Parts: sequence; C-alpha cells; structure tokens
Amino acid sequence: MFGFVSKIFGGSKSEKDAKKLEPTILKVNQFFTEYQSLSNDQLRSKTNEFKKRIQEHLSAIDKQIIELNEKADGLSHTELIEKDNIYQEVDELKKQRDKEIEKALNDILPEAFAVVKETARRFKENTEIISTATDLDRDLSVRSEYVKIDGDKSIFSNSWTAAGGKITWNMVHYDVQLIGGAVLHSGKIAEMATGEGKTLVSTLPAYLNALSGEGVHIVTVNDYLARRDQEWNGPIFEWLGLKVDCIDKHQPNSHERRQAYLADIIYGTNNEFGFDYLRDNMVHTAEEMVQRKHHFAMVDEVDSVLIDDARTPLIISGPVEKGDDQQFHIHQPRVRQLYQEQERIVRNELNQAKKLIESGQDDPQKGGLHLFRAFRGLPKYNPLIKFLSEPGIKVKLQKAENFYLQEQEKNMPVVDSELLFRIDEKNNSVDLTEKGLTAITKSGEDPDFFVLPDIGVSLSEVEKSDIPNEEKLKKKESILNDYAQKADRIHTVQQLLKAYALFEKDVEYIIVDGAIKIVDEQTGRIMEGRRYSDGLHQALEAKENVKIEAATQTYATVTLQNFFRMYHKLAGMTGTAETEAGEFWSIYKLDVVSIPTNVPVIRKDMEDLVYKTKREKYKAVIDEIEKLRSKGRPVLVGTTSVEISELLSRMLTQMKIPHNVLNAKQHAREATVVAEAGLAGAVTIATNMAGRGTDIKLGPGVKDAGGLAIIGTERHESRRVDRQLRGRAGRQGDPGSSLFFVSLEDDLMRMFGSEKIAGMMDKLGYKEGDVIQHSMISNSIQRAQKKVEENNFGIRKRLLEYDDVMNKQRNAVYSRRNHALFGERLSLDIDNAFSIVAESLVSSFREQEDYEGFKLACIVNFGMDTSITPEEFRTSDEGKLADKLYSEATKNYNEHVSAISRDAVPVFKNVRKTEGDHIVNVIVPFSDGRKTINVLAPLDKTVETDGKELISSMEKSITLAVIDNAWKEHLRAMDDLKQSVSTAYLEQKDPLVIYKVEAFQMFNNMGTSLNKDIVSFLTQAALPGQEHKNEIREGRQQKTDLSKMRANKEAIDEAGQDYGANEKDYFDPSGAAVKQEPVRVGPKIGRNDPCPCGSGKKYKNCHGKSE
Repeated sequence: MFGFVSKIFGGSKSEKDAKKLEPTILKVNQFFTEYQSLSNDQLRSKTNEFKKRIQEHLSAIDKQIIELNEKADGLSHTELIEKDNIYQEVDELKKQRDKEIEKALNDILPEAFAVVKETARRFKENTEIISTATDLDRDLSVRSEYVKIDGDKSIFSNSWTAAGGKITWNMVHYDVQLIGGAVLHSGKIAEMATGEGKTLVSTLPAYLNALSGEGVHIVTVNDYLARRDQEWNGPIFEWLGLKVDCIDKHQPNSHERRQAYLADIIYGTNNEFGFDYLRDNMVHTAEEMVQRKHHFAMVDEVDSVLIDDARTPLIISGPVEKGDDQQFHIHQPRVRQLYQEQERIVRNELNQAKKLIESGQDDPQKGGLHLFRAFRGLPKYNPLIKFLSEPGIKVKLQKAENFYLQEQEKNMPVVDSELLFRIDEKNNSVDLTEKGLTAITKSGEDPDFFVLPDIGVSLSEVEKSDIPNEEKLKKKESILNDYAQKADRIHTVQQLLKAYALFEKDVEYIIVDGAIKIVDEQTGRIMEGRRYSDGLHQALEAKENVKIEAATQTYATVTLQNFFRMYHKLAGMTGTAETEAGEFWSIYKLDVVSIPTNVPVIRKDMEDLVYKTKREKYKAVIDEIEKLRSKGRPVLVGTTSVEISELLSRMLTQMKIPHNVLNAKQHAREATVVAEAGLAGAVTIATNMAGRGTDIKLGPGVKDAGGLAIIGTERHESRRVDRQLRGRAGRQGDPGSSLFFVSLEDDLMRMFGSEKIAGMMDKLGYKEGDVIQHSMISNSIQRAQKKVEENNFGIRKRLLEYDDVMNKQRNAVYSRRNHALFGERLSLDIDNAFSIVAESLVSSFREQEDYEGFKLACIVNFGMDTSITPEEFRTSDEGKLADKLYSEATKNYNEHVSAISRDAVPVFKNVRKTEGDHIVNVIVPFSDGRKTINVLAPLDKTVETDGKELISSMEKSITLAVIDNAWKEHLRAMDDLKQSVSTAYLEQKDPLVIYKVEAFQMFNNMGTSLNKDIVSFLTQAALPGQEHKNEIREGRQQKTDLSKMRANKEAIDEAGQDYGANEKDYFDPSGAAVKQEPVRVGPKIGRNDPCPCGSGKKYKNCHGKSE
C-alpha cells in the first residue's frame, strides 16, 4: 500500500533525491567522455586548474579577512573593544568563507568527478602511466615502489601493495557510484548495498573537497581499514597531485602525525581523530598541536561509528588523590548475603507458583502473583526461565504483570512486599525494598543508614531555627556531608546488587590474571581496556574478590557525537542506515539517501519462522541447513552470540555436517573461512557482527543452485544488524535468500515479544515442533525491535544531553585556552577577567555592606589598596563602583608590568653578553609569593620589544597553568556530580534537570575562581630578587608531558575489531603461514646510491639528508 502511494507522489524520498542528481551525473559523463582525449599531463593539470578557480572565487573574502586582521594587529593595547569587534567580524567572515567554498566546489563537481573517473579508467587499462615528473612524484619515488623517475618523466604502476597484498587497480565508477559520491559531497549519508564499492565511491568527494586545501578526514572503524583504504586509493590521489596520509601509522603527538594532518586527504580511526583533539587541548605550545580545522569528515560504517561507538565517550584520564578510597569491599559481604536470601525467596515463590498453577489457581492474585514475584525478584534465575518455556506459562506471567502495572502500579507493593530488592530488567535497574533495607542494616546501626534523607526539608528546618548563624552553617555542612556519604553508600549497594543479579561470570565477563574483562555479547571478543562505568566494574571486582582498581580522574573527555558535530560538513556511508535515519537527523542533522544498486537485488527475503522453544528452533535450523546443502547451496548461519555459534557447531558436528565457524575465538582462520564461505555446500556459522564487512563471493555452480542462503538463528535487537546479515547474500545481482528462525524464549521475544503470539499458539493447540510463519508475526517482531531501538536511542540521547552540558563548558574553556596558546586575543580575555573580578567584588561585598572585607579583597585579588572611600562604597551606584575599581586595577597592572619590563631587559642583555650568542630562550621564574611558574621567553625579541614579549609570555604561561588546573578540578567535580544525581529519581526528581542546574552553577563558580586566580597571579607576579637573579637562565622548549595520561583507546578500538574486514581477512591460497601487514617503508636505498627522485645527487645529499 505504502509503495503504491509513494509512486503516486513520485517515489520515495531517496528515489527523489537520486532523481535530482541525474542532470549532474549526465554532466559528469559528458566531461568523462571529453577528458579521454586529454594527455596524462593535461589531465593531471586539472587539479591545479580547479585549485586556482577556487582561490579566485575566495580572493575577495580572503582579502577582507587579511585586512581586518592587520587592522586588529595595528590597534594599541588599550583599544580592546575595537579589537573585539574586529575579531567577531573575522569569525563571521570565516563562516561565510566556508559557505563560499561549498559554492565553488559545487560549480566544479561534474568536472572533478570526471577527472577521478578518467584517472581510474587509465589506471585500469594501462599497466604504466607516464607523465612529466613533479616534486611530489620525486618524493614518492623515494618512499614508494609504484613510482619510478626516468629523467623528467614519472612512471606510475597500476599495481601496488595494500593491506599486505599486491593489488592491481581494476575499478571504474558506475553511475550509481557517482550518485553516491554526490550524496556524500552534499553532507548526507549514502546507504549502499554490499558489494557496491563504498571505498571507490569515497574517492570522488575526497578529491573534490581536498581541492579547497582545508583537509578531508576519512574515518574508519579500525586501524586496519584506515591503512588499507589509504594504501588502496592513495596512488590515484597522488597521481592527481594530492598528498595522502594515515594518522594511525604515526605516534600521537609526534612530528610525523603533525605532518600527516597537513596532507590533503587524511585517513584514520574515529578514536584517533577524537583523542588528537583532546590532546591538542592539553599541550602548552601551539607548535605541539597536530590537528588543523575540522572541515570535512567522511565516516565509513557511519552507523557503527556514530551510533554504536557513540555510547562510549573518549576519555583521557590520570591518577587521582585517594583514588583507592572506595566502599565496595566494605559492603560486598552484606550484598552477597542479601542476594543469597533473595535467591531463597525466589525459589520458594516459584515452587508456590507451580503448585497453585497445577491446581488451576493461576489468576493474577494467586499463582500469577507468586510467578510475577519470582520474576521481579530474579528474572535471570535459570529454573524460572525453564518454567516460563512451558506451554501457556509465559501468558500467565504477562497477565499477572499487566494486572499489577495497571492504575499506575497501585498494587505493585503487594508483589514487592516479600522481596528484598526488585529488578526492572528492561531498564537495567535494581532497587532495595523496605524489607531489604531492614535486612541490610546491621543491628545497632542507624535505621536510616541506607536511606537518602530529604535534604530540602532538613535544610529548611535548620534555616527556620533560632540558633546563631555560625551554628546554622555548621549544621548545614553536616547535613550536606551526610547526604553525600549516604548517596555514595546507596550507589555502591545498587551497583553491587546489579553485579550479583544481572551480570553472570563467563557470559558478560570473564576473569583473566586476576582482572575482570568484559566480553562483547555479540562477538565474544574480550574487550581489552574497557571498564564498566559508574562503579559497576569495581562492584564486579568486589563480587569476584579480585583487586579493586583505584579510581582515576578525567583530564579530558568528549563523546563521538559532539566531536563529529564540530565539523563544518559531515557525511557517511554504510549498508544499513535507513532504520536509524531518525537518530541521524535528530543528533547530527544528517539525511539518509538510499543509493540504487548497480544491478537490481533479486535476493528472496522470507517471513520469520516462530517456534515455542529454543530446542525446537535449533532442530529446525539443522534440518534447513541439511536441506540447503543437499541442493548445493552455501549457507551462512548468523547468530547473536559466540555461545550460540558454538552450540550450533556442536549440533552440526553430531550430525556429521562439515562446517566452519567465524567468530572471535576462531579468528586465526578467518581469511580461510571467508574464502570458502561461497563454495557449493559450504556451511559457515558467524556472529552477525563478525560477518559484517566480509564480501562473500560465490563459487562455481552456486548461482544456478540458488545462491548464498542466509539463516538467522535469532532476531537481533537492532533491525539494521539483521539487515546487515541479509545483505551478505544478493551482492551485485547474485541470487540468494534469507530466513530467520525465532523462538518465544529468545531474549528479544522474552522481554518485548507480543503476548498475543504466545496466547495464539496455546489457543490453536500448537504442539512441540509446530511453527508459525506469517507477515503479521514478522511485523510484530519488528515492532519489538523498534521498541528496543527507541530505548537504546533514549539512552544515547540521554548521554548526549549530559555531554551537551559538558560540551558548552568544554567549548568555552578550550576557546579561552586557544586564545592563550596563540596569544592573539589573550589581552582581551585578561581585560575581561579584570572587569569580571571588579564586578564580583563590588557586588558581593556591597550586599554584605562589608567595606573592610572589600578593601582586603582588593589587596588579595588586585595587589593594591583601593582609593574608594567608605562613603563612596555605601552610596555610589554598583556599576560606577565596578568601573572605578576596574580602572584602578588595570592602571595598577600596567604600571606593574612596566616595572617588570624595566627590571628584566638589563638582565636579558647581561645573559646575552655573558652566556653568548647561542642562547635563544630564557627561563624566568615568576612568583606571586605562594607558588612559582616558570615562563619561557625569547631573549632577542624581549630585548627588541623592551620587555613586552616577556610580559606576553608571562600572561600566556600563567593563564594556561590556571585554566588547566581549574578545568581538571572542575571535571572531577562534574564526575562526582553525575554520580550523586543518579539517585535523584528516588526523590521523584529528574537527575538531568538537577545535573544541568548544578553544573551551570559549578561552571559559573569555576569561571569566577579562574578569573580571580589569573588576575591575582598577574598583578602580584614578581621577578626573582637580586640574590636569585642567577635563576634566570637559558631554557629550551619542553614537550608537554602526557606520560601519566591514559586514553580509553582499547575500549573504542575493540568495537572496530568486531568487523570481518580486519587484518585477518587477507587470505593467501598458497597456504603460506605468513602474517600479512601493510607495507610501511619503501625500498632500502644506500646512502651513496643515486637518489631515486632523478636529481642526479647522492641519496645522502638529497632525500636522505634527514636520515
């Protein structure tokens, strides 16, 4: 019906989007035909022609920006308002410049795409491409095997090494790939089916956008894909005169990585791009920063990177004081005892339910009550799960649940009255009941030991009391401390209960060398470096009696969602994005366009087969495999976990059916398994994610037999993972089929499946082995999947809402930090700091009418005694007082720095005279009487500017030191805040609202404190005394020490390793057991050999100088 209505209105949205691009694709092909007559040199020269046209288009706006910057530089130190106005105008012009770049690129799109397509054709049809050598060609000839120099000619081979194996270029873009390229360039997501060549499609927008000189970031899910794609496509871009690099080939914070970011096209993993951004905002000199502007990012497997990985924020952490001061080991014995007692209660309730149901008393207030109570107590209790699989029992549980959930859970206390804690499996939450609170509280302890007090009421009672103000303050502090301790205690108990009730050893986690390792539920891979958050990991460590790791402190953090939203333009490609289109638009404002396949898909997708129990389902799966094998069709069996893969493998072995297993535990044979998966009669078992990224090619005779058959053994909670599994069959017009087997015991069906299915099967008298297959059932399952997707989206959205608060704060702090790092706008920030501190002092002390406190605060913060009289302080307008104090403070500061300059210049001259001409920089220790900060200043420039350069260096160093310390402490406070608000729902309050209000206040307090610390240090900073003049000595620029910082890189990396497309998918049919790796170095050249670049010089005097 929907398809019919869609056709009336001109097709689906994706079809309309593709249709709009038809005129553009027509133009591309016209230019492609035209360019075939060009010589190699003429075709290569198109790159410089395009760049010139873009620069001409931008020349007017670039001239305007240069003139405004020069005007700002020409203004004096005091004309700060005018400077600020100019800088704001420059910022707006830069945004406008980005829009102008897009206009210029859109104009040349057909020509640029045609150039890439024609280049691809020439590399496909010629083994060697000869053209006039450029400087880039000569550089490449030294590092690469596929470029040779012969006189003034460069010779590019069409074969090179990529991903450790030799490849020969054999691809030319189809029209549908041109559509995909245009969609990506427009900043949208191109959804392309398996085998449609996403890697080749990416070459089109990458080349076009690289012409602007702003850099193109191509983001992959793992470092193998980043290296492979860079090595695969690199020669095409390089022949066209563009530089290409991969950041994952170079160490973080290194010169090599900095150079990689200067390339035109940069490949890398999502985590490395994100971590480089965080590291850049931790360095102390602009020269240490590696990244340029975030202009255009193109994300491969965009659903995985921007949805799946987005749940794990990027974190750089370091040691924290008292990091091992935790309560998990203290409360673990209590919780273990509580869990054992709950298990006894659930066992009794289940036995009672069985007796009542057998006697026919199965209504919700009798047998149903005991059954629901057992489920609410321990939903993962194995005897309970076994009982629920019996005919009709699931329906009885659902009826009881509906009865007690009605009327806003009015009767739910009846269910919970006998339990010690209740579990909501859908929301992954565990809460103590009244009985549980009594049981966990020891005799003689405060009855409210585990009860969170109503802090608002308590504080209100203190406020209303007649006790002195000092006593009130102490009582309030005591109440707040008690609240904080109890919140921490309750949080600890909740996490321990989760660890016991919801997390099972050897399923969700394993123990290796005395450490808890998380197991990925989909692939079974051990997720090295990954730790559960909010203390859950420490709770598991306490449960298993292994060492409880000390807490660490966050130094820098960002979610992938907020990192990628920084880009001027974002695009992505994947085979499965349509089901998450709403989330992509909601969070990233990314539109999804389904690209038509080059050859129509003829795969047959059948309706699901639904069985009552898992046992019946697996038996039917084995029978179906045997039937398909007998027809000569290869079979790919998809599972949702490694455990199911191994169960099916054992069953097939018993039936003597030969098969292969593709999962994390068998990854050593991955390449062989993938190569054999398309052969006639082959049976391959793969987890849904381990099969992703693999390209199964059909063997001889398979097409005639019906193609690859996909069998899904369970519906995944996400529709796109099921679609990804289906997509393994039917590539490039191949025949194939897909069929899912489902049971009512599957996790998805158990938690979200419709009770109507279970009821219908009982009413119709379905017996063991009977099956339902109908579109209504399949639709019901998809509705259940939608529920889970909406729930997961809600979780990610919630995470993003928390991080949005942090993001605004992070942007403000990092912006101010960059002002200090580059120095251009630092004077304006310092002036604002003086103004804010002046207003803050006047406002706070005027309200208290405390003139003496005000005078003292002026001395502490501004290092001066104010001339404001008591009369002025009491009677003058607050605004005028603040202005007067600000004028006094800035005047005093200007005199102070002039005195520092006068004293410093003779000392610097003396250093030059006594130490010699080789000294470049000098270290000057500045102290405010409490702490000392070493400032590195250039000697000659300080002397030439009469000390102004020293003052600039001082302001920069002090501002950076204060900002970094304040931000680190603020992040720690924000971590504590996020944990403390997690229990707010117990008071019927929204934790997010409390978090936002408190975070806003905390950031304001941090800003005020930050400004005071900067102003206080600057106004009281002094040079070493006469007796310490020798402390002013030669200094060298020190690299920022990040050795104690730890990034949660492994946690993010592991997600990328779930793909079949990793370093293990390379297969050598000869069977040589050699580990294949991307080639990182070129051929070895002797130092006295002629340089391969053709200059005629020896290698050591040319490209080998730096070695």
